[in-house]
Amino acid sequence: MNSLYAASMGMINQQMNVDVISNNLANINTPGFKKSELNFKDFYYHDMGMGGNINLMVGQGSKVAGVSRIHSQGTLTESTNPLDLAIEGEGFFQIQLPDGTVGYTRDGSFRLDGEGNVVTVEGYFLQPPIHIGGQYSDIMVDNAGNVSIMPLDGDQPQEVGQITLARFANPAGLQNISGSIYTQTAVSGVPVQAAGGDGAGIIRQGYREMANVNVIEEMVSLIAAQRAYEINSKAVRTADEMMGIRNNLR
Repeated sequence: MNSLYAASMGMINQQMNVDVISNNLANINTPGFKKSELNFKDFYYHDMGMGGNINLMVGQGSKVAGVSRIHSQGTLTESTNPLDLAIEGEGFFQIQLPDGTVGYTRDGSFRLDGEGNVVTVEGYFLQPPIHIGGQYSDIMVDNAGNVSIMPLDGDQPQEVGQITLARFANPAGLQNISGSIYTQTAVSGVPVQAAGGDGAGIIRQGYREMANVNVIEEMVSLIAAQRAYEINSKAVRTADEMMGIRNNLR
């Protein structure tokens, strides 16, 4: 009975849907996190072979087509850390990964390491690298990404570097490798370098971009997935009962 297998596949798919929704909700307070959506497609169709001119194609259920990242803008929240930076636009910060390749992230929670280098919370260097040395009273980052410090023994800001953003033709095609870090793929296209405000968005100092997860939307999706799982389980029970009736025929 095709209904038994189609309904069981529906239960498996909805379980995966709940897993994706749960991950979105678990990361609601993760800076730079982008929510995911599970995509479904109908499975292949089987010709029941009724003969004659009758073309009776019966579906075999659904299957998971993939998981899509939704790169919409998250909410900006104010911070007291001058190296907490948020992008208002489509750009990504560039960081150096341990293997030497470049990663891309929307999480602008930066810090200084022991040598004065600007790094992520994981310790990855910002690219191009920015070093802040000496004694200073303040760190300033303008909307274009120019980084300056106010020396203790001076009254004029001193520029120490510029943050360059990268943007992609298809950010949904980026490969998520860890947390909020992505790498380039053939689907995403090549990165286009741009200063803040030059097509990739502007940089907001003293702000963090939070996850673009809407709790109400996710809860509604969770309820819908639960109901879909429930109705598929009822279809499995119905198919089982029909098979039992057929087996008990005298």
